[in-house]
Amino acid sequence: MAEKKKKLILIAGPTAVGKTAIAIKVATQFETEIISADSRQCYKELSIGVARPSASELAAVQHHFIASHSIHEKINAVSFEKYALEKLEQIFAQKDIAIVTGGTGLYIKALTEGMDEIPFVPQEVHEDVVHSYKQQGMQWLQQQVRELDPLFYKEGEILNPQRMMRALEVYRTTGKSILHFRKGEKSERNFDPIKIALHLPRQELHRNISARVDKMMEQGLLDEVSSLMPFQHLNALQTVGYKELFDYLNGEISLGEAVELIKKNTRQYAKRQMTWSKKDKEYTWLDVDAEELLRFLKTALNTK
Repeated sequence: MAEKKKKLILIAGPTAVGKTAIAIKVATQFETEIISADSRQCYKELSIGVARPSASELAAVQHHFIASHSIHEKINAVSFEKYALEKLEQIFAQKDIAIVTGGTGLYIKALTEGMDEIPFVPQEVHEDVVHSYKQQGMQWLQQQVRELDPLFYKEGEILNPQRMMRALEVYRTTGKSILHFRKGEKSERNFDPIKIALHLPRQELHRNISARVDKMMEQGLLDEVSSLMPFQHLNALQTVGYKELFDYLNGEISLGEAVELIKKNTRQYAKRQMTWSKKDKEYTWLDVDAEELLRFLKTALNTK
């Protein structure tokens, strides 16, 4: 008789929807651990601007991939896949259920389905693309991708500069679309995923985002970003909440403009996260209600 597979509960959804609190309640209920699928909370130098779980939240449940790496390390979906699979092996040695939560859809996809092998890109190609993007901006990047990799431009994330730069790097290296290397074959996993995405009405989510940015500023986000000024060129810091305040500290915009841009860019990021999750029909969308979620999970897990 085949051994019963372990269960991996995935809790996704847009930024500021309330994933952390819900995931902790679920992990507490099932007496298990949480792996973060957030591409920014893994950096130990970043705290306020990435909404890292509080000390009390981290103490309540064992978390992984939180403050586990440095901004000087190259972290991507492939490295996350390796890290998370190793942690799951350790967790599943003791428990039947594990939790993964976070808003980085590509990381969740890598963990559940695997990543296709993308060709090695020489460092000089990477640096040239990043430099050109910084000098010429989003419009230039979109035009380059539209001309050189029209397939990705049609089907890919054309509002995500990191994804577009990656597509451009691969084309410059191989002369082929990055989609050419995506076979679409899912890797076999020794766990069954239960995919949940949390939902809030648009206006409520936007209020959450605005309030959270204001709270971050009160908690000292500007000081955190100031301390990172020597490293502002790093890829890890080309992200919402940091790049806008770097612009302020460099004298390019006012502090008020920077704060409003953080709110605007966070709303746009949240929209992209929801679009990504809605493409995956395996997700069950639920309101942000811990009791409703637990009832759903007990049914899904065939537990009482």
